[in-house]
Amino acid sequence: MQSILRSKTLSRGLRSSQDLVSARRYATAAKDAYTFPIPKPFHLHRIPENEGPSLEVNATKEELKVAYQMMSRMRRMEMTADQLYKQKLIRGFCHLNSGQEAVAVGMESAITKEDHVITSYRCHGFALARGNTVHSILAELMGRRTGATQGKGGSMHIFAPNFYGGNGIVGAQVPVGTGIAFTQKYNNSGQVTFTLYGDGAANQGQVFESFNMAKLWDLPCVYVCENNRYGMGTSASRASASSSYYTRGDYIPGILVNGMDYFSVREACRFARDWCRAGKGPLVLEMNTYRYGGHSMSDPGTTYRTREEIQHMRSTSDPISGLRALLTEKDIFSEQELKGWDKDAKAEVDKAVQQAKNDPFPDPEKDLVTDIYVPGTYDAPIRGRTPFVSYKSS
Repeated sequence: MQSILRSKTLSRGLRSSQDLVSARRYATAAKDAYTFPIPKPFHLHRIPENEGPSLEVNATKEELKVAYQMMSRMRRMEMTADQLYKQKLIRGFCHLNSGQEAVAVGMESAITKEDHVITSYRCHGFALARGNTVHSILAELMGRRTGATQGKGGSMHIFAPNFYGGNGIVGAQVPVGTGIAFTQKYNNSGQVTFTLYGDGAANQGQVFESFNMAKLWDLPCVYVCENNRYGMGTSASRASASSSYYTRGDYIPGILVNGMDYFSVREACRFARDWCRAGKGPLVLEMNTYRYGGHSMSDPGTTYRTREEIQHMRSTSDPISGLRALLTEKDIFSEQELKGWDKDAKAEVDKAVQQAKNDPFPDPEKDLVTDIYVPGTYDAPIRGRTPFVSYKSS
């Protein structure tokens, strides 16, 4: 089987997610490319076996470096968010994605910045991959004015260009993503929308309504179910009569993907993007992944699963450790280089924390009534009231 190389034009340093994306160009293996087998075969639904994603992929040394650095930064950022929450510097809801880094990084490596992404409340990693800085994300979690949404959104509402959050209502982002894909088809833009949701949202009626509309109009929408095995504290097998989520689109083709492997995710997303751009309509990807922590910071994550299960997943399937092992086994990078990048990630996150701690909170009198309407589109008092004017009954 001939491998496909997605070559990359890499133009910035560690702190910008642009490294993950380049012009969409494919070629056979180049001199600086390395070949990797897909560790677990893809399971296909309504796609002939000989027409599915490649079982062998190529990647350049620079791409591998950037992918490892991005996953290391995500993990360190989420570990730090955990600590900040326990120190009460982060309040409210906070859902961490430690263990699921390969999904965000592999996806971003396969698409362009012109493509669109929308996800659920477990959004920090995607926000980083889509272009936010570590500082802007942590500052947002800490409610600071320098945050990605100026301290108004918090953990569940972080945005970036062509990244629509961060949505707090379970499953509500799925019809929104479908609408974005409708716009792309209407405008004949050639772009694709990746709409993510969890296994806990997979039984929602709005998901199936979205499937119907997307297939009816052959929208360029890739539905991505991040199956981390537990919807809050309920296992997928207890919540779903069928937990083969990649087949749940019925008339929509689907693929089961090893979501703990960077190369599997990248190849599946590359395939899905090409599928939609070819006018074949929507596709469902099920990313089989795992979260190490609880559903949110209020959930210890050990009342419905054992510590042994978590440790087993960490020791056998960790996406960062898995990529690290491949990079050293093939002598692409040394252990010293990888440790150096881990130290760089820690230094970047530590600096971002100190900066965010010194950043101001939003000003209630200036910031409370801003960002409600698009500037220049509405001149009347906010929602029929003049801000900060008291109205007393006579």
